Amino acid sequence: MTIDRKALLFGLMSVFLCGLGFSIITPVVPFLVQPYISNPGDQATVVTLLTSVYAVCMFFAAPALGALSDKFGRRPLLLICLLGSAIGYFVFGLGGALWVLFAGRVIEGITGGSISTIFAYFADIIPADQRTKYFGWVSAAVGVGTVIGPTLGGLLAKFGYSAPMYFGAAITLLNVIFGMLYMPESLGKNNRRTQMTLGMLNPFTQLVSILSVKNVNRLLVSAFLLWIPNGSLQAVFSQFTLDTFSWKPALIGLMFSIMGVQDIVSQAFIMPRLLAKLRDKQIATLGMASEIIGYGLIAASALVSFYPLLIAGMFLFGFGDSIFGPSFNGMLSKSVDASEQGRIQGGSQSIQALARMIGPIIGGQIYVIAGHAAPAFMGMLLIAAAILVLNKKTVRIG
Repeated sequence: MTIDRKALLFGLMSVFLCGLGFSIITPVVPFLVQPYISNPGDQATVVTLLTSVYAVCMFFAAPALGALSDKFGRRPLLLICLLGSAIGYFVFGLGGALWVLFAGRVIEGITGGSISTIFAYFADIIPADQRTKYFGWVSAAVGVGTVIGPTLGGLLAKFGYSAPMYFGAAITLLNVIFGMLYMPESLGKNNRRTQMTLGMLNPFTQLVSILSVKNVNRLLVSAFLLWIPNGSLQAVFSQFTLDTFSWKPALIGLMFSIMGVQDIVSQAFIMPRLLAKLRDKQIATLGMASEIIGYGLIAASALVSFYPLLIAGMFLFGFGDSIFGPSFNGMLSKSVDASEQGRIQGGSQSIQALARMIGPIIGGQIYVIAGHAAPAFMGMLLIAAAILVLNKKTVRIG
């Protein structure tokens, strides 16, 4: 199987711009919410709810979009999703009322299935024995976008807190135009799903079906346990640094960039060595263990108000996340054939969205009730459970 270089270029460009567009808004969300909140104590709750409503919409939409891409091809679904994301960014930046901010997140969440379609796209064009390596490239491309995005968002905030949103909309539209001009279809007609039923568009039916696939259920359950605290951290981090260390948007954006740096370094120097010596499941376990240590340092930084511990914790967390993602996606893509890639990736994204819906709600509440370190302690416990689930001896993956 020869890899289509044009398809590979488009896929990497897409994930880079998705990473840039998503991360560019993260440093300014608390500041966009602030004018519409009369009680300062409610700000963290509203910020996490904005993350959760995106995840709710993605939970319902991702399985349907993945299944539709199995039937009609990746190209049309991906272009529609990217266009929706651009509209969502614009509406969020437009603001004017709290409900408008939520409307922007709803629009973006409904079309958030583009990620599952992109992963299915890569599974189409890359041989099975090379997927983990190329999914590492995907993580590195996202990492570059994530490095640039938060820092750029913090700098653009000097021109107004809505400026990063408008920039995110503009670069996503550029991605749509690039795709219309250069994106080849990756799923041949002979590999497409021949029949569609309404059940395939139902997220609950799809999840039950996917969780019944042999060797996939424990993989997805362990990832779900990991994604819950990760979603909490992502949603509450800006508020955490604002409340604990009084940081400004530019510095918050720089901290988010650590995650992107870890992706780039890991895929360039670490993952090739890990792939030569370890199986996918072993790499995933190593990543989860690193995240546990990272969460421990983040919790300690809150307890002693010492920000170097936060920086160290973010580096370790970022390293773990950077090696878990490619190994997880590699294992997942190898579990089904070409006609099922959209469905399995859509189901995975739906489960991730469900976790990121639950995580911010739980994290936001325990942040307010139990203290700033509580979400990090939750992360340590849940990821320890995820390691146990993944490594049960009845599971043989990777």
